[in-house]
Amino acid sequence: MDLRVGDVVEVRDEAEILATLDERGELDGLPFMPEMAAYCGRRLTVHKVAHKLCDTQTRTGLRKMERAVHLTGARCDGSAHGGCQTACSMYWKEAWIRRVDGAPSEAAPTRPASGSRLLPLLEVNTRRPDRPERYSCQATELLRAAPACVPLKDVSQYAKDVRSGNVGLRRTVQGIAIGLFNRLQNAARRALPRRLWIKGGLPWGFLRGGVTGPTPTEILDLRPGELVRIKPKEEILRTLNTDLLNRGMGFEQEMARHCGKTRRVRARVDRCIDEKTGRMLYMKNPCIVLDDVVCEGVHSLNCPREFVPFWREIWLERVG
Repeated sequence: MDLRVGDVVEVRDEAEILATLDERGELDGLPFMPEMAAYCGRRLTVHKVAHKLCDTQTRTGLRKMERAVHLTGARCDGSAHGGCQTACSMYWKEAWIRRVDGAPSEAAPTRPASGSRLLPLLEVNTRRPDRPERYSCQATELLRAAPACVPLKDVSQYAKDVRSGNVGLRRTVQGIAIGLFNRLQNAARRALPRRLWIKGGLPWGFLRGGVTGPTPTEILDLRPGELVRIKPKEEILRTLNTDLLNRGMGFEQEMARHCGKTRRVRARVDRCIDEKTGRMLYMKNPCIVLDDVVCEGVHSLNCPREFVPFWREIWLERVG
């Protein structure tokens, strides 16, 4: 379909989508999830062309996705997956949408009627026949849906990034430069003595935690709508161990790019699905999601997944 960012598309109706799915409710290994059925018949704007994605399960780098896009505002609400609060940007195969003229729909998505033929197929496949209960969703099945790796030297990915409107030329060059630098750092750690490493052999962003033993915690009891400031990077690093974890929650280079910014709290998060196992993880201390803060993929060759980062309250401070 040669879609670009900003194109308006319409999600096909249930019967058309059902005709594309196998007995698992999938197309090319990618599930059509129950949460997506509410968008049938709606018009939405292409937010990103999902031609690649970062592998967050096995850390193999980028994977190639065929004929899929992310649509503006279409994030999973977890309603069919135990209330998972990861809020993933859903993948839409081109077979599930059609290009249209006109403006996007303004009405909120509605759940299909009780006589839906699509929902029973989708809902039965959201849970795996295991004990304890495990869930299946697009995030848990991405390695099957995108089995091929995309190497750094594959120039076509950068051309598609720019041609599709995912990112501009400047961001593309920046992503390539960071990717090359990190590869150089990896090679240096393998082949050179420590005294010759640049910035201790760290990847770009140069994050280094040093807490030994239990990492500190702080409870602010933040609520949606409150205004907060993300603390400076140096203060956050003092809360992390050598694996850049605070009580199991990771802080990454992409998150450090937002340090010092002021944002509003969107939600408190206390549960999410583990992509590797499909099991629901429950947090002893809820994390925070902030408005207008997503992973922009600068440190992962402009991956368009746009994860929503989780923030420990100790990394934030109230404003006013």
